[in-house]
Amino acid sequence: MNRVAVFVDAGYVFAQGSVLLAGKKLPRSETSLDHAAAIAVLVAFAQRVALAPLLRVYWYDGTSSGPTAQHLTLAHLDNVKLRLGFVNSVGEQKGVDSLIVTDMIALARNRAISDAVLLSGDEDLRVGVQQAQEFGVRVHLVGIKPGRGSQSLFLLQEADTTHEWADSDVSGFLSCKPKPSPEPLAAAPGPAAPLADALGVVAARVGRGLEKLVLATLVGAFEGSRQLPRDIDRQLLAGGRSALGRDLDSREKKHIRGLLVAVCRERLVD
Repeated sequence: MNRVAVFVDAGYVFAQGSVLLAGKKLPRSETSLDHAAAIAVLVAFAQRVALAPLLRVYWYDGTSSGPTAQHLTLAHLDNVKLRLGFVNSVGEQKGVDSLIVTDMIALARNRAISDAVLLSGDEDLRVGVQQAQEFGVRVHLVGIKPGRGSQSLFLLQEADTTHEWADSDVSGFLSCKPKPSPEPLAAAPGPAAPLADALGVVAARVGRGLEKLVLATLVGAFEGSRQLPRDIDRQLLAGGRSALGRDLDSREKKHIRGLLVAVCRERLVD
């Protein structure tokens, strides 16, 4: 079938993208991904190099504690299939390469695609490229500058075409967050500060730091299950502990979560 599928190794995008934009590898928390823009750039590029309509974009990432808010946002975008491996105790991403290889081979074997665009650099993907090609699929490998320095030479040799994205390409959907200036809230409030006010300030700070695309996903998840994405929940409770100088009890946890959802609802109507 004359269609193109896109396979994205998110670990590679964040690691090499931050090196390109900031000169060093940054933690995910210090980067910002425009989800819709990233998918739009990938789709436009794939259709241009393959001269074929899109099947879908496959987004692969690792997680140690379930889907994050970013994962949920991506999963709800049109034409996107989210696949999650896991992150082990030392922060290494595991199982992602095998997911990419399995999907690429299955689509090729079933004649679902004629072309594959692969955004990654891991040599372990070479076997998937080889077997997809045996079924007649052309594989277009995309790297982030410097591609030759961030991708396996054997993977580069195996691909049908190779492409390198510069900062002008990557900065359209990935950016580095400015370092926040210290706030008085980081310290525990004095004894006279009302508990509710202290937690409210923390919730407002966390809510203001969320990207617009995450807000609706967060509110919807909370309304459906009364739970927040784990990464945001951890950040929120850590802020509460810092503000109060102690662990929050169950009533306080419920209160600060409700405050955060209220802040997100307000931002959605701004």
